[in-house]
Amino acid sequence: AARGCGGVWHRARQCGAGRPWPGPFPRGQRAVACNARGGAVPAGKSGLAPWIPVVGLEIHAQISSNSKLFSGSQVQFAAPPNSLVSFFDASLPGTLPVLNRRCVEAAVMTGLALNCSINKKSLFDRKHYFYADLPAGYQITQQRVPIAVNGSLSYSLCIDNKMSQMVTKTVRIKQIQLEQDSGKSLHDDTRCQTLVDLNRAGVGLMEVVMEPDMCCGEEAAAAVRELQLILQTLGSSQAVMAEGQLRVDANVSVHHPGEPYGVRTEVKNINSIRFLAKAVDYEIQRQIEELENGGTILNETRAFDSKLGCTVPMRDKEGKQDYRFMPEPNLPPLILYDAKSLPANMNHQQVINIDWIHERLPDLPSVKREKLVEQYGILPEHSFALLNEDGLAEFFESVVKQTQMKPKKVIGWILNDLLSYLKQHSLTVKESPVSSFLLADLLNLLEKKEISSSAAKQVLAELWKGEGKTPLEIVKEQKLELLQDQKELEQICQAVIDGHENE
Repeated sequence: AARGCGGVWHRARQCGAGRPWPGPFPRGQRAVACNARGGAVPAGKSGLAPWIPVVGLEIHAQISSNSKLFSGSQVQFAAPPNSLVSFFDASLPGTLPVLNRRCVEAAVMTGLALNCSINKKSLFDRKHYFYADLPAGYQITQQRVPIAVNGSLSYSLCIDNKMSQMVTKTVRIKQIQLEQDSGKSLHDDTRCQTLVDLNRAGVGLMEVVMEPDMCCGEEAAAAVRELQLILQTLGSSQAVMAEGQLRVDANVSVHHPGEPYGVRTEVKNINSIRFLAKAVDYEIQRQIEELENGGTILNETRAFDSKLGCTVPMRDKEGKQDYRFMPEPNLPPLILYDAKSLPANMNHQQVINIDWIHERLPDLPSVKREKLVEQYGILPEHSFALLNEDGLAEFFESVVKQTQMKPKKVIGWILNDLLSYLKQHSLTVKESPVSSFLLADLLNLLEKKEISSSAAKQVLAELWKGEGKTPLEIVKEQKLELLQDQKELEQICQAVIDGHENE
């Protein structure tokens, strides 16, 4: 509760600040609310004992690399099935793993960005389980000594859905480990068969394990979105969830204050930030409902059905899975160096220097936001909006450099007009038919008072058609100029009066 966990609300219950929870819920249902100010809200049939939800995340990020973690096979999304499979990926006898340097550097970079301690010596392990898309019968991972440990991730939340009121929270990072991905099973229900595609088998992953420091779907979604931005800024992962490059497992439980954590369930392979928030909140609701009705929570794995908006059972965990972890015999310990430990006369191409990577870290999203606010005088919430859309901050800065309009006015046109057009047409910033040059040209006409604000919106609508016309050409074609000549304006007014004597 002290971490800032919102409680679970009954339909007519008031929160601590005396505000009713908006919106009717069907009988027997509740909404999970994140209270960013902190504290738990009483809930339950007695109205006395609050429920405290606990949420922890395990996130698999696909490393941005040309080849796989232990083989030279290419990494490419949507390639023809089984076209990118080396002998090692197919686990043919006698094949050996060769560690990909790029994957190690990406993991070190990510660990540093998440304030982790980088282990100069990390180990690889075999995690055994049988599945059709895992031809070796085991996965190479880092269970005992991972590459990075004990980090933290700060993220921001809106209070009461108001962008102007934000609070920063922190979730602890337990560890980051390197591991190989499995293949993909495609289940054909019509023919009652399963097809296996091994293109993904062996692709390098970073598993980011977060401590159970969150309490609702909103917090989980905000933390994953911030992690996604960091990975994309670093270039260590493209983190496109629609392509399976960022997959989230959420561990959820509920308990009363002063009691041990409740039995947790795991919601597997969530591939959308919006679905993550819904899945976590639904699971919290479901568990409370079950417990209040005298039921018990099973330690099970569940999946989120996005069409139904609920979680469904996949498999139970009544007996703990025995993965029979053992040291990977074909890989030596992974040794990293820093400036102090780097041996003299060492070939720099054969080692990885942690300090060298640290010096070359780019500005992280939090630093970029601060710089945008400081340099352009925009509101903090506007800096979040700019960074949440890939390429929008760069677009904004490009417009500011090319226009005489103040940044505080430019930001309105970027967020209210351009962004709404992009959303309506499901386009990215890079796909926008209106370039930063054209928008700056339009805003210069507005700033010089050659056109009105409403005329500028008309011109923007024409520019959006992508017909290759400049703002000035559109203004002249449609006669949208503001009159600057007072005598000309007087003549028009006089002509109107003369032509309408009765009126």
